[in-house]
Amino acid sequence: MLFLLLFQLNTALFAQMRNDYNESGFSQSNKYFGTGLNLGVSGRSFNIGLNPELGYSVSRWLDAGFAVNFNYYSQNASEFSNIRFQNINYGAGVFARIWPVNFIFFQVQPEYNWISSSQKNVTTQQTNRFNYSAESILVGIGYGTRMVGSRLSYVSLLIDVLQNPNSPYRDAYNDPLPVFRAGFGVYLHPNR
Repeated sequence: MLFLLLFQLNTALFAQMRNDYNESGFSQSNKYFGTGLNLGVSGRSFNIGLNPELGYSVSRWLDAGFAVNFNYYSQNASEFSNIRFQNINYGAGVFARIWPVNFIFFQVQPEYNWISSSQKNVTTQQTNRFNYSAESILVGIGYGTRMVGSRLSYVSLLIDVLQNPNSPYRDAYNDPLPVFRAGFGVYLHPNR
């Protein structure tokens, strides 16, 4: 975490020296590809995932794009429930990041997810498998650096604001799981 924080601070200071946003309409140098890694931990549950994204820097303060996700989620049995869950899901959605200042952003990411779930009763050893789908809307705040036409990196904290019990970002009690995500991206046609 200390290394990541120092890396973010270093790139934030460098980003303040140079930010070459192209304001002349659509520009190839404003398109980027990146990926995020997410991690959610809460009590007896665990969530890890990969989130590739293709985005476009619309303005100095707005990024928008398309993202896909691949997640693994598990929840152990507890004194309240003798069921152990394991979910694998994939999904797709869009996102928007609003940068009110050059190192803080707010994110909104509606998604649609397909989930394959395995539930095991640890007392009887009976296992059930289910396939279902669910929508979610992740919202949150992040810290990062963004040099339009060059690169971006970030860390964020997101939470699913919908109360869909099938969401991969909610536990068995329908409580939201915090999603910690760190990501990076490179612009496809960098400025020279």
